[in-house]
Amino acid sequence: MAIKYELIKECKQTGARLGRLHTPHGIIETPIFMPVGTQATVKAMTPEELKEMEAQIILSNTYHLYLRPGHDLVKEAGGLHKFMNWDRPILTDSGGFQVFSLGELRKITEEGVTFQSHIDGSKHFLSPEKVMEIENALGADIIMAFDECAPYPADHDYVKKSLERTTRWAVRCKDAHTNTENQALFGIVQGGMYKDLREQSAKELIALDFPGYSIGGLSVGEPKELMYEVLDYTAPLLPKDKPRYLMGVGSPDALIEGVIRGIDMFDCVLPTRIARNGTAMTSVGKIVIKNAKFTRDFSPLDPNCSCYCCKNYTKAYLRHLYKADEILSSRLMSTHNLHFLIDLMKQVRQAIMEDRLLDFRNEFFERYYGISHL
Repeated sequence: MAIKYELIKECKQTGARLGRLHTPHGIIETPIFMPVGTQATVKAMTPEELKEMEAQIILSNTYHLYLRPGHDLVKEAGGLHKFMNWDRPILTDSGGFQVFSLGELRKITEEGVTFQSHIDGSKHFLSPEKVMEIENALGADIIMAFDECAPYPADHDYVKKSLERTTRWAVRCKDAHTNTENQALFGIVQGGMYKDLREQSAKELIALDFPGYSIGGLSVGEPKELMYEVLDYTAPLLPKDKPRYLMGVGSPDALIEGVIRGIDMFDCVLPTRIARNGTAMTSVGKIVIKNAKFTRDFSPLDPNCSCYCCKNYTKAYLRHLYKADEILSSRLMSTHNLHFLIDLMKQVRQAIMEDRLLDFRNEFFERYYGISHL
C-alpha cells in the first residue's frame, strides 16, 4: 500500500490520536493541518517558505487543475511534485465539492456530472473513472474518491440517495485507480446530518477497505454544534488503524474540537483567505489590521509568534501595506496565519503526548476567544 498509518498514542483525557502517516514523499506527524494549494500553489507562498514554517503536506484541487493547465500537461511535467517544486507529500481532492457547488451550472446522473467551467463556460463531464485518470496523472500521494456532496439543509430521502450513489462511485473509483503502489485512495463518508445515514455510509465504505477515510459534507453551512455532533458519532465508526480526514475545516476551535473527536487530518483555505482580507489569527485572538488603532502600533503582529512576519515587521507597517493594497500585505499576513495553524497543531500534538488536551483547549479558548470553552 502507498501509505501506512501508525498510531503512537491516544490522549487519556479525550481519546485524541497522535500518529505518523508514512507516504511515498515522507512521514506526516498527525494530527495535521494541510495548507491548501488550489492551483498547484499555496496563495502568495513559495515552497521554501512553506517548508520553513514546517508544512508537512499540502492539498491541491483536481477540478481546478483539470480545467487549467490540464492534467496531461502536469503529467508531462513529471507530475504535481515536480511541476510545483514540492518534494513533500501532496493530497488532491476529487473536485466533487467544487463541481457540486456550481449549482445550476451542473447536472448529476448516475454516470457522472456534466458541468460548465467557471472560467469560460465550456462544457465538461466528470465520472469516477475520469477523476481517477486525472488524479493518477497529477500523482499526489493521497487522492480522494469522487463523491456527491449533499447540500445543507437536505431531506433524509435526498441524502440517502446521494450517499448510496457516493458508495457506487467509490467502487468505480477503486476499480479505475491504477497507481495503487504510489497513491493511496481515500473513501469519503457522506450522509449529511443524519446519524443512520452516516452509519450506513461508513459501513459501506469500510467494506471496500480503503487505506484511509475522510468525512465529507460538513462545514457546508451547518452550525458548529451540529458538525461536532456528527463527528461524535461518525469518527468512532472508522477503523483505528487508518487515517481520518475532516475536509474543509480550519478555524482554530474546529481544529481542536475535531482532534478531540479523533480526527487526524484537516485542510482549509481560511488562513490565506482571511489574510488577504487583512485578518490575522494571533495567540490573543483575531486582529483586523486595517483598524485605525494600529496606525502607530510598532509592536509585532503577535509577540508570541516566531514567524518571519512577526520577527521583522510591525502592525503599523502591515496596516500601511494593506491600506496601500500592496502584494506584500497578503504575503506577510498569509505567512503568519499559516505558521499560526501549523504551530497550533504542533502544540496539540504535544498536549496529546502529555495527556492534557482538554486543559490545552480550555487555556487556548480563554486566550483566543475569551471563554473557557465553546
